[in-house]
Amino acid sequence: METESEPYVRLSTLRQLHQVVADLNTARSLADTLQTVADGVVAGLNYELACVNLVRPDGDLVVAAFAGSSAAEALITGRVGSRASWERRLAMADAWGDLRFIPHTEGWVLMEDDVPQWHTDGPAPRFEDEWHPHDRLYAPMYASGSGRELLGVISVDRPRNGRHPGPWGQEALQMYASQSAIAISNARLRSNMQRALVRLEREQQALRASEESFRQAFEYAPSGMAIAEMGGDQHGRLLRTNDALCRLLGRPASVMRRYSFADLVHPEDIGTLLRTSAEGGRAELRLGRRDGTYVWVSLRNSVVADTADGPRFLLTHVEDIEERKRHELQLAHRASHDALTGLPNSAELRSRLSARICERPTAAPAVAAQTGGYDGGYDSGRDGGYDSGRDGGYETGHDPGHSGYDSGHSGYAPVPVPHPGSSGSSPYEVPYEHEHEHGFGFEPAGVGPYDHHVHMVAPTAGDIDDGTKGLAVLFCDLDGFKSINDRFGHHTGDAVLIEVARRLTSGVRDGDTVARLGGDEFVVLADGLGAADAADLAVRLRNAIIPPIRVDGRAVRVGASFGIGWAECGMSVEEVLNSADQRMYVEKRSRAKLHRRAG
Repeated sequence: METESEPYVRLSTLRQLHQVVADLNTARSLADTLQTVADGVVAGLNYELACVNLVRPDGDLVVAAFAGSSAAEALITGRVGSRASWERRLAMADAWGDLRFIPHTEGWVLMEDDVPQWHTDGPAPRFEDEWHPHDRLYAPMYASGSGRELLGVISVDRPRNGRHPGPWGQEALQMYASQSAIAISNARLRSNMQRALVRLEREQQALRASEESFRQAFEYAPSGMAIAEMGGDQHGRLLRTNDALCRLLGRPASVMRRYSFADLVHPEDIGTLLRTSAEGGRAELRLGRRDGTYVWVSLRNSVVADTADGPRFLLTHVEDIEERKRHELQLAHRASHDALTGLPNSAELRSRLSARICERPTAAPAVAAQTGGYDGGYDSGRDGGYDSGRDGGYETGHDPGHSGYDSGHSGYAPVPVPHPGSSGSSPYEVPYEHEHEHGFGFEPAGVGPYDHHVHMVAPTAGDIDDGTKGLAVLFCDLDGFKSINDRFGHHTGDAVLIEVARRLTSGVRDGDTVARLGGDEFVVLADGLGAADAADLAVRLRNAIIPPIRVDGRAVRVGASFGIGWAECGMSVEEVLNSADQRMYVEKRSRAKLHRRAG
């Protein structure tokens, strides 16, 4: 009868196998797929018990699913067997194609290994192919491909007919294991893809959140921010600017995209900008506003990439430092200028003089007192030195005596080196180049190791002007100032000093220096003058000082005595100032003696 029913049994088994294989593809997750594999063995292959052992990433096998007995399921599900124990079992087993069978007569040696197992005792088989409870049948599952990577092992127990599976049963179990391996691989792939998609979505959300945070930080930053291109033909072109930078420069964002920082920077600061490195570079420079003015800013650069391999951009932080720069300039001005008159002070005067002279002497030795003196015609009573007293305050109506100066000069040592570019015309009347607010400009001499320096020389002594031009140092001492201070107080004296400073400044060129040395002493530095030019300048400055000065409705007068010295290389700053001061003092005393003899 068994032979007659064989075709019917095989067709029934094929239908059941087809159904359970179809069910393998309906599972959603890897866990569902594994449980479907175990259930399919029980439902479609006529085994009472089925267990799915899955290879873990570390190589060991874990009981991932069980079907047929809830007690056995609770006992062994989740337990792990080592890879070595499993390989030992598969190696010692009889090969039924891809299946592995270990009969009960040999399985006793496996009782003590670490592979999870559940079984019951039973009597000895009554016939050759009867199933014993200690028989073990395994169906290894391999990944598709030439490598035959082991994915797991299906173990079955208790066939319902109580016999070892025949050729058809073995083929069915082997085919089912193959389909199960495909289903498990697909489930793993779906699981990995789902995890990857979840991770990608989280990364995209984080990226969007980061981009939004950056956008808000960029747009609403209280200081200026800009993104510019790096490399290529459009290197440095502004791609994006925030509202703070647009307000700072008075330009809309659409207009800013037409420019680079090189287009906006002050011409004097272009070198500073070009020397600023892209990564971590810092610079303080001036940027142009729409109204044509410039504002001091601090630039800080950093490089950002659009993607891992994408183009790089320059992120620039622009901070308004106009107020700080203004304070710095004010502090620097206070340190180098007189608080009362606003003129350069003694330290600044010495600094400017020192920049013009060097320790290298000129071709001929210089005489210490290379000066010409001019007295204002007042009997000042000065008896020598910086601290000597002065008299002679004057109110309106007082006749100061003399309004002119003698043009005599004390002797000068002849200096055969002519000043480069000297001419017979008066340089005082014609503005000259290379002079600026903080000193005198000059062209390189191009001679020897002092190529960067133009040596100062003095005009020759005597009444004949040989055309040599030099740096004249006019030492001015006010006559009659002490009596104004004593009589009317320091408030009036300060007002007189302020007005004298204004008149001296108005009487010189833009490139000349008028400094207050201290007290009522002033010094004028005028470059490019001959002896006659210096004498003419002294006369004009003295005439500018002597008109009455009105203070609180009162008119007062002061006179002035001038001593002319010359800055010459080989002299120290103190020697230059002392020579002019000594000549002024000599002229003042000679003028006082002349007045006494005349009286």
